[in-house]
Amino acid sequence: MPRLVVAAPSSGSGKTTVATGLMAAFAARGLAVSPHKVGPDYIDPGYHSLATGRVGRNLDAYMCGAEMVGPLFVHGARGCDIAVVEGVMGLYDGAAGEGELASTAHVAKLLRAPVVLVVDASSQSRSVAALVHGFVSWDPDVRVGGVILNKVASERHEEMLREALESVGVPVMGVLRRAPQVETPSRHLGLVPVAERRGDAVAAVAAMGAQVSAGCDLEALWGLARGAGGLACEEWDAGEALDFSPPLPQTPDGLKSPPDGLKAPVVALAGGAAFTFSYAEQAELLRAAGAEVVVFDPLRDEQLPDGTGGLVIGGGFPEVFAAELSANEALRKSVAALAESGAPIAAECAGLLYLCRELDGLPMCGVFDATARMSQRLTLGYRDAVAVSDSPLAAAGTRMRGHEFHRTVVEPGAGATPAWGLRTPVRRVEGFVERGVHASYLHTHWAAAPGVARRFVESCRTS
Repeated sequence: MPRLVVAAPSSGSGKTTVATGLMAAFAARGLAVSPHKVGPDYIDPGYHSLATGRVGRNLDAYMCGAEMVGPLFVHGARGCDIAVVEGVMGLYDGAAGEGELASTAHVAKLLRAPVVLVVDASSQSRSVAALVHGFVSWDPDVRVGGVILNKVASERHEEMLREALESVGVPVMGVLRRAPQVETPSRHLGLVPVAERRGDAVAAVAAMGAQVSAGCDLEALWGLARGAGGLACEEWDAGEALDFSPPLPQTPDGLKSPPDGLKAPVVALAGGAAFTFSYAEQAELLRAAGAEVVVFDPLRDEQLPDGTGGLVIGGGFPEVFAAELSANEALRKSVAALAESGAPIAAECAGLLYLCRELDGLPMCGVFDATARMSQRLTLGYRDAVAVSDSPLAAAGTRMRGHEFHRTVVEPGAGATPAWGLRTPVRRVEGFVERGVHASYLHTHWAAAPGVARRFVESCRTS
């Protein structure tokens, strides 16, 4: 599988523009392009999907383990001609205090993939050679095969940069000028998701593709991608993961499909513009465990899907859509009634806020006696977690890794039962377990612990 990793010395260098544009440019040439993103980002894969027509998938060596990166990559890239992997932060930036773990460099080595380094050259000339030399020589196991110079001011600026880089021995495979039409709007948690600006996003992705096609040597990049090393690993499969993963504590053995005569439970999966944060593998695992997964939009649908026996609400931006979510009183009551019945509900971050009594003073579902509000403080980072209470998602003692990323605060009422114990710079408990509901700020990747999908679907059958 020809493959490239698009990396940069730091955030803000233009990785998303170049990676998305490269995906679109290769797709415009008739190639089937597999899009991937290093780390826990949910937003960039939406732009990748627009560029390629395929589901954007994440490769996270912290949450899923280094051994899962290859199999998940092969699963996503099946049937494609080339894969483009967008990195995270700077090339060598990984999980805090964990060395190279989960860095772009780590994933590139796991995939035996060459790296193209995107450099913001807007405020430098000859110094670019020292910068690139440092990144090339830092780790000899990371193969930096080319450089794309971004935000180049003029032809003379380009000449100076190329002349400086001749001494480094890394070819310049692209030069991009400043282009306002490829810029995407941002807010408190990064780029605005595709689901909120689809028409504008389509135009922006097309502009990225045109800019990369005009400014980059696609033949040279294709040749670099073809030079990737062999990757010997089995493709990840949701059904096989359920069959062969060790069961979680107190979890009955799962089945790839429901027994004859047993109807598949309906699991409603929140979607739409307010809830865009989920990994594709989550729905694949739920289906493999025997569920019928039905996506609904809490901004538009006034009732849960017919026959709903379980509910999954992922992350997103409920704080942006608080007024619309609150105005949909019929659905809020439907969710509250499902929770009252004891049916399994799994909620992460935005889902947690939606289940609170209120968000920024506006009524929400009221499943928990808790209030949520926006905050100026950003909570961000990987977490080691252990379930401290039994729930339909996980038995007490189950260990998982996850990620927090929010600018909101939840103030629980008295007597709340926590969901997770977290190891951060300090140890703390977080989230809620009540009746069949498991809700917390923690984003998790179910491919790392397929037993949670199996346990959740079995709980849907028996609740």
